[in-house]
Amino acid sequence: MKLRTMMGALCAAGLMVAGIQVASAAEQLEVLHWWTSGGESKAVGVLKADMDKQGYQWRDFAVAGGAGAAAMTALKTQVISGNAPTAAQIKGPLIKEWADEGVLTNVDAAAKDWSKNLPPAIDALMKYKGHYVAAPFSVHRVNWLWINADALKKVGATAPTTWPEFFALADKLKAAGYVPVATGGQPWQDLTIWETVVLSQGAPFYKKALVDLDPATLTSPQMGTVFDTVRKIESYFDAGHSGRDWNVATAMVINGKAGMQFMGDWAKGEFVGAGKVAGRDYVCSPAPGTATSFTYNVDSFAFFTQKGQSGATPGQLALASTIMSPDFQAEFSLNKGSIPVRLGVPMDKFDACAKQSYADEQTALKNGSYVPSLAHGMAQNDAVAGAITDAVTKFMNSNEDTKTALSDLAKAAKTK
Repeated sequence: MKLRTMMGALCAAGLMVAGIQVASAAEQLEVLHWWTSGGESKAVGVLKADMDKQGYQWRDFAVAGGAGAAAMTALKTQVISGNAPTAAQIKGPLIKEWADEGVLTNVDAAAKDWSKNLPPAIDALMKYKGHYVAAPFSVHRVNWLWINADALKKVGATAPTTWPEFFALADKLKAAGYVPVATGGQPWQDLTIWETVVLSQGAPFYKKALVDLDPATLTSPQMGTVFDTVRKIESYFDAGHSGRDWNVATAMVINGKAGMQFMGDWAKGEFVGAGKVAGRDYVCSPAPGTATSFTYNVDSFAFFTQKGQSGATPGQLALASTIMSPDFQAEFSLNKGSIPVRLGVPMDKFDACAKQSYADEQTALKNGSYVPSLAHGMAQNDAVAGAITDAVTKFMNSNEDTKTALSDLAKAAKTK
């Protein structure tokens, strides 16, 4: 990231970038995030309302873009200019990268009971050198398949549990006039589908390939099967999918234009926002071959050291404490489509999809199939994830053969 070098250069040159003007953190909370779709906006509105009730003034810095790339660019600009926000939406290995730059502050005072109430893998991500520097909101399951219930009924089918069943359903949907698979031709959406197919080969295979970056696994015949399966899935996309936002693709399923979508359970927030009911209007099903696994994507806020402060401000501690409170965890996820990341939060208010997600999460935690999403910044740093994304997107947007794709994938995994 090299932020110290960049900051020094800017200061030496007397340059400042216009951005957020930081006021008293005890009264004002400047928060950078990329929650801009309907369900996402409603979810973050819950936090804003909670902080307003506590006497803090929320200043929203929302940067559109589902994958968060634009938000991260904006964040770097703010930090380099000396105007770091109170908190910013950062997740996975990127939290450590920011902490390495010395710009994060610890919120241990608000985290008294966190270690016993978080999955171990998530707890570790929130810490830097033993101190909490970030707070997790919720956990999303990435390996979901969303299906329009009317379309499923019309073709006389059930949710597929295997790839042969999936392709048979896709054929029926196509014959009935639906777009079989709604998607957007954006790199992160391509990678979401691809990693889900990797997971369908089993959690051990997924870990070796995408967490350990094992060369033999990345170039194996089994990985070749992954690319072949993805190529077949592509044949069910519509011609106009290039550049489409994920929530627009979700709307195609909601409105009955498309039959299915591969997407994390933030998509459910769009269904809920449209007044749709799980089981009646749409079906949530683990992607084929992934019923016993759980690919996690955890939303979190990292806390930045503020001007003139040697530690966390009262507002930052209040924000961290609120985020991890059981009541907020439930309310946020009810709006976002996720499930609470805090363990033990009652699930009685949640719908069938969320309850299944929670049950599957507990199973995955016990059987070792709780794995970080590569597509959503949880498994690798930006350099490696970006290189693998490029390899996958190149394959999915060309006529490249599987052998070449495997070679490109292996090279991408060696990115430093």
